[in-house]
Amino acid sequence: MLEFENVSKSFWTGKQRKVILDRASFRVELGNSLGILAPNGTGKTTLINMMAGLEKPDEGEIRKTCRVSFPLGFMGGVVNKHSARENARFIARLYGLDPDYVEAFCRWLCGIAEYFDMPVGTYSQGMRSRFTFSLLLALEFDIYLIDEGMPSTTDVEFNRKAGSILRDRLKDATVIVVSHQATTLEKFCRSAAVLRDGQLYMFDTLEEAKRMYDYQS
Repeated sequence: MLEFENVSKSFWTGKQRKVILDRASFRVELGNSLGILAPNGTGKTTLINMMAGLEKPDEGEIRKTCRVSFPLGFMGGVVNKHSARENARFIARLYGLDPDYVEAFCRWLCGIAEYFDMPVGTYSQGMRSRFTFSLLLALEFDIYLIDEGMPSTTDVEFNRKAGSILRDRLKDATVIVVSHQATTLEKFCRSAAVLRDGQLYMFDTLEEAKRMYDYQS
């Protein structure tokens, strides 16, 4: 379970206070994947980072009784001067996993050949996305956090392999995906919510959430 209780979060932009959440309360139960529709600029990434524990609320409490992933595409913990091999082994140790397994899994999935043994800082954006998504899938979580869907990559073979693994993961795991497009949520979720004016409005179905989202857009 992942639960927000009376959580508030805001930022000062220099001209005004931008409210992300205003005393918001909601719960995500395991087995009930959730899609969140949020227009650009409303704080999608901040919300996901709070779920992952990367950002703290101003007020309220966030409770987790399960393993929650870092956000898809998050590069925190990945050191640019180290190779993908070195990073994979380091992350494996942080999570108490077998470094040999995590290295082999990531090497196979991201398919970047000799670049796997070169510094991550030399990678293209597409290669970095493939590596971080490979890391995400190498570590098993109860809840996977996805900001705007799949990583940006034109590699067809990677998309096929990664998509197949993610579908297998979601048979036993839960996903929370935040996007400004309903079509992104359709791939992952049945229930959905709308982030609007600091509140998260929960709906039983994606169709209900889409109606509110479209009406207020």
